[in-house]
Amino acid sequence: MARVTALSIEGAWLVETPVHHDNRGHFQEWFKESLMLEAIGREFDVAQVNISRSKRGVVRGIHGSKSPLGQAKWVTCTNGAIWDVVVDIRPESPTFMRSEAFELNYENGKSLVISEGLGHGFLSLQDDSVTTYALSSEYDSSNEFAINPQDRELAIKWPSNNLIFSERDLKAPTLKEFLSS
Repeated sequence: MARVTALSIEGAWLVETPVHHDNRGHFQEWFKESLMLEAIGREFDVAQVNISRSKRGVVRGIHGSKSPLGQAKWVTCTNGAIWDVVVDIRPESPTFMRSEAFELNYENGKSLVISEGLGHGFLSLQDDSVTTYALSSEYDSSNEFAINPQDRELAIKWPSNNLIFSERDLKAPTLKEFLSS
């Protein structure tokens, strides 16, 4: 039976679904609309599904969307392992600037559901980690933004010292710079 746990950041949940192993491999129900309705009280309409493959040490994010539709994410790791981070970037929120992180890997059956308005990023803990995420709205580069994943005030504790960032993420503003622009 799947288990859904609300995080301390409103609008974010850890979803744990059983992984069934046998001599052929394993099977898991990754996404189930009825689970969303029952446990979270909302539908999750999938508009786009992305897959990324990352080397050990690669950090992707912190990313978000200003889409008028909003953009929720359902994130899992289908190969390897990632350290997945949710950041509350909503100034009006009582948990503003709080982050929570979980290891997602291809065997533990964990996923994160991240509501519209929250920031998201992850660190690849192994070579060839594959992250799969369903989005509630399509990618639109004009509405996407990045927050510097090394923002000192956010103080995200990435569990590695050998981090690899994209130029875009390293040059991204801090959260306070982003909000003031």
